[in-house]
Amino acid sequence: MRRCVKYWEIIADNLSKAGWSWGCMSALDSQGRTIWIADAHRGDGRRYIVRADEILTAFIELELALEAILGNGVSCLEAPRSEQNIEI
Repeated sequence: MRRCVKYWEIIADNLSKAGWSWGCMSALDSQGRTIWIADAHRGDGRRYIVRADEILTAFIELELALEAILGNGVSCLEAPRSEQNIEI
């Protein structure tokens, strides 16, 4: 039996594989609307937090924020070179 995986779970799995710790929660704002908060951090003490109206949007924004902040043309979600399987 195949398990249906949601896209936000794929992003979360990629974060974990790249050495990020992450979390996600939902809350109600003052008008009773559900908001989603997602965060990611590594051992360097920096934490990245995003807020969105949907869980998928929160994870996409987190992924984009990390790539923009860490930049240098390489996806921040890739595993460090020492952990990648490289074919020669």
